[in-house]
Amino acid sequence: MSYLEHFGLDREPFSNAPDARFYYNSEQHRQAMLRLMHVIDSNKGLAVVIGGVGTGKTTLARRMLDYLDEEHYVASLLVMVHSGVTPEWILTRIALQLGVESPALDRMTLLRQLYDRLIEIDASGRKAVVLIDEAQMLQTRELMEEFRGLLNLELPAKKLLNILFFGLPEVEDCLRLDEPLAQRVAVKYRLHSYTHATAEAYITHRLQVAGARNTIMDSDTIPVIHNYAGGVPRLINTICDNCLFEAFLRKYDQVTTTIVESVAGDLGLSRQPSRYAGPTARQEDSDDTEDIDDIDEMLDSLERKF
Repeated sequence: MSYLEHFGLDREPFSNAPDARFYYNSEQHRQAMLRLMHVIDSNKGLAVVIGGVGTGKTTLARRMLDYLDEEHYVASLLVMVHSGVTPEWILTRIALQLGVESPALDRMTLLRQLYDRLIEIDASGRKAVVLIDEAQMLQTRELMEEFRGLLNLELPAKKLLNILFFGLPEVEDCLRLDEPLAQRVAVKYRLHSYTHATAEAYITHRLQVAGARNTIMDSDTIPVIHNYAGGVPRLINTICDNCLFEAFLRKYDQVTTTIVESVAGDLGLSRQPSRYAGPTARQEDSDDTEDIDDIDEMLDSLERKF
């Protein structure tokens, strides 16, 4: 018997592997999506989402990619797995993923091919979007200059390509390598660790999606899990998954605070300061840098999409 059978679950609720079924539309993720869609649908060019390790940047990027339907968008996702990528590699991969057939080896010819393809996309009534995950790996000025050049592919009063960066806070250091590119950031949004209330809703959501029919987490465990995880979704998943397995081994019907403490100790986690230092939802909004004065009013029409 596995812990899934023990707790009557249909699937693992706290796997850290990407799974769209478990996407939790927290307030800050909803706000980020609205702002990113505003950038894309208004052809503003460049947007940046930054956050600490495990705060849901990759989850958000994949959610964006799923949402950009083929009828209205031509979208691609590139994951920067190391810092050794070259401008030539970036340009070729973007061209391929946006539909350029047989990309030329010569850079100027390839740029012409990409421009012609972007014109085709625009003529079809669609928008071209490139999402770059782990963008903190773009650590050279040459790479930043390449992205600035891509943003210059435009028609009068209209950009032909929108680029979305997702990465650690070091992305801001990368952007500063090319100040003209940094000045072109239309929207910047910062993902924070979850508050206690959001963590509780997140855990409940994942258990429900997994098919939980009974109360599996004792109510007293949530604040303890949130504390040890520091509100970081990835760590919340890791702690909860281990707690379910430990409860199964002990033949408990519920996860208790004793189990959480034991698991946290095994994982080498320490308690965080009792006062949560993260921002409220309103404070999260005020951390944005963007070129519109009243984002909530401007995005009323977009919000109906979600």
